[in-house]
Parts: sequence; structure tokens; C-alpha cells
Amino acid sequence: MPLSNHIQSADWKAEKHVPVIECADVVKANEWFEVKVSVGKEIPHPNTTEHHIKWIKLFFMPEGEKFIYDVATFEFNVHGESVAGANQGSVWTHSAAVTWMKVTKPGTLYALAYCNIHGLWESSKQIKVE
Repeated sequence: MPLSNHIQSADWKAEKHVPVIECADVVKANEWFEVKVSVGKEIPHPNTTEHHIKWIKLFFMPEGEKFIYDVATFEFNVHGESVAGANQGSVWTHSAAVTWMKVTKPGTLYALAYCNIHGLWESSKQIKVE
């Protein structure tokens, strides 16, 4: 069975697992622009040792090209776990990250996020270039 059969998607306003991509809809060719990716924008996703977002990956597929670009991987490695010598966990990460990128042609940004209980979730956003 292809991996794509295991990737879920939904409206991020109604489902807490869908990664949200925030950036300008139109960017200038070959100029840096900010991209924020997060999980749980409208409905907060739990961030506990038992239930958390482990990572988010960001990809870009330029129009007319054959292959996708792997833009960034953001790992969230601590979720309140205890470490040696500590009685309880005292550090958490939040499933949101920012990167900057530039493109020369329009295309689609894709975000893929992994929940340790509910698996893989994806979303996408079209980018136009002026």
C-alpha cells in the first residue's frame, strides 16, 4: 500500500492535526519571504508526553518541474518527559516554526506533520510569483 494512503488531510479550522502554512499568497521572484508552519492554529493540539506533534516537514513543488524540493524539517523533541535526576519534566516544545525562502517561479508549498498517536497529516498552499 502506498504511503500516500496513510496521509490524512482536512480543514485546519476543524481538525487540530492539520499543519497550517502561513505566508504571502504572492511573493516577488528571487526575494526572501517568511513561511510559518504550525499545528493546532484554531483548535489547540495536545502537547503532552502521551500525545504530541513530533515533527513538521515543508516542501515546495515549482510549477512545471518534475521533482519536489525538501525545504525544511522541524523536530519537536521534548514534551514534558522527565530526565535523569529530575522528578518531573520541565521543558516542552510548541509545534510551530518559521523559515525564510525564495523562489523563482510559482508553485505549491506542502506541509506534512506527524502526531505520535494519529499519524501523518498534510496541507498545501499555492504561491504566486510576480
